[in-house]
Amino acid sequence: MISKLLSYKNKIFIIILFLFSIIINQFYGYRGAFPIDSFLHFDSAYRILNGENSFSDFWTVSGPAIDYIQAIFFYILGISWSSYVFHASLFNALLTITTFFVLKEFKLKTNFCFLYAFLFSILAYPTSGTPFVDHHSAFFSLMGIYSLLLAINNKKKIYWILIPIFLGLAFLSKQVPAAYIILSTSFVLVFYSLKNKKFEYLKYCFVSSIAFIIFILIFGNFQGIKISSFIDQYILYPQTIGAERFENFNFTFRGVIGHFKFIYLSLIPILFIYIKKNIGRKRQAYDDENFSLLILILFTFSLILHQLLTKNQTFIFFLIPLLTAFSHISLNNIKFKFKRLSYIVIIFICVFAAIKYHLRFNEGRKFHEMSHVNFDLAVKAEKIDKKLSRLNWITPEFSEKPNEEVMIINEIKTYLNDDNRIKMLITNYKFFSAILDEKLFSPSWAFTDDGTTHPVKNNKYTKEYRDLMIKIIKKNKIQVIYIAGTLDNRHIYNYIDKQCFNEIKIFENLKSYELKNCNDINN
Repeated sequence: MISKLLSYKNKIFIIILFLFSIIINQFYGYRGAFPIDSFLHFDSAYRILNGENSFSDFWTVSGPAIDYIQAIFFYILGISWSSYVFHASLFNALLTITTFFVLKEFKLKTNFCFLYAFLFSILAYPTSGTPFVDHHSAFFSLMGIYSLLLAINNKKKIYWILIPIFLGLAFLSKQVPAAYIILSTSFVLVFYSLKNKKFEYLKYCFVSSIAFIIFILIFGNFQGIKISSFIDQYILYPQTIGAERFENFNFTFRGVIGHFKFIYLSLIPILFIYIKKNIGRKRQAYDDENFSLLILILFTFSLILHQLLTKNQTFIFFLIPLLTAFSHISLNNIKFKFKRLSYIVIIFICVFAAIKYHLRFNEGRKFHEMSHVNFDLAVKAEKIDKKLSRLNWITPEFSEKPNEEVMIINEIKTYLNDDNRIKMLITNYKFFSAILDEKLFSPSWAFTDDGTTHPVKNNKYTKEYRDLMIKIIKKNKIQVIYIAGTLDNRHIYNYIDKQCFNEIKIFENLKSYELKNCNDINN
């Protein structure tokens, strides 16, 4: 397959796509920061690189696969903002090139493959710029979907084997949307095998799944991660969050339909052809093309469902060039009037939507809550530390005075650096361990007040989090806990009695909690 694709023209297109998809993500990865999201895997990857582990050394509700992958990037390229962003940029490039190849396999003309892959690269990872759980989960899932599409199209064993591996990595990046896509993919796999009476396809997927699970169990055991900790933190606790969001879901036309209008428009030809092939034409029903269309439809609605339930900023507009490309492919396979006009319309929709969402989410950095930020006010992040070089520092909270925030961070940095005690730091500036080159034993990978990142008071799993926090304090002989930034003392007192601490306000954005002898810690 590769030899046929690598003509001179294809090579030029591949080089352009690879370089462009890296450069565009690098550019926007340096454009401002939303600390809790932008740095989500920065310190945790550093901690893993220095011998700590997810689940056993800090509460991990999602993203362990990303932490370990980022630790590899830090190991090879050094601990820096550039190597952190490059993780997402390389992922963007590999996805873009894979998209180009997949479209070629479905007989789309090379120029159109290039156009759709180019637009895909703009709307894929640059919306975040930095490694992020939703993106990795969706894109590993997309790789699984590509494997399934190619498996049905080519019947090659390797693609059936790759499906569970990519979907497993998606689940270990974030449980959803991966879980929705795993369920829909499993349905299609079983349906396809039964319809074609080719059960060896299920056998390949089953053996690959077992091998992947065994590898993860061996790796977890080697890392000292208990299965019970993984199940509590990664499987059971997130269900308490998901159940609450499902109960509070509010259907509105604008939220469910209007917000995703360009995705639906891109999906219309696929839906039309799928319905047409399944009504009154039994002989053609459930051929390979039909299964491919069904896979794309289920994948699309899985991602939309995820966006509706999580209520995060939208990141799935990369579906527009992807669905438009497969709509183009599907239209190639049928005869009807105005085919040329249809191509023009769907390409126009795709280009228009790509420009629209590029300006809103890449230029405007909406995904990281920076729509109203004046980026001309940004300051160089090397003022904080050389490890953050090339990052233009400006955040939503200090959008009009980034220098003041840099000054606050440097005050915190200096104070922590001067304190030689063994300390725990609770903050959403998730880079202090890395820039101080010191273990700071944060009990959670991040901190929110709504329970998204760790159990809050009265949650079913609050005791498990409390036990982990006390275990970290005892094991590492913590002498003082610091809370930095805008977080308050609930992140300590909700779990350990306040009588165990001597609370001191150092300055506005830093408080210390010196540990005293008490039953909560000593028992």
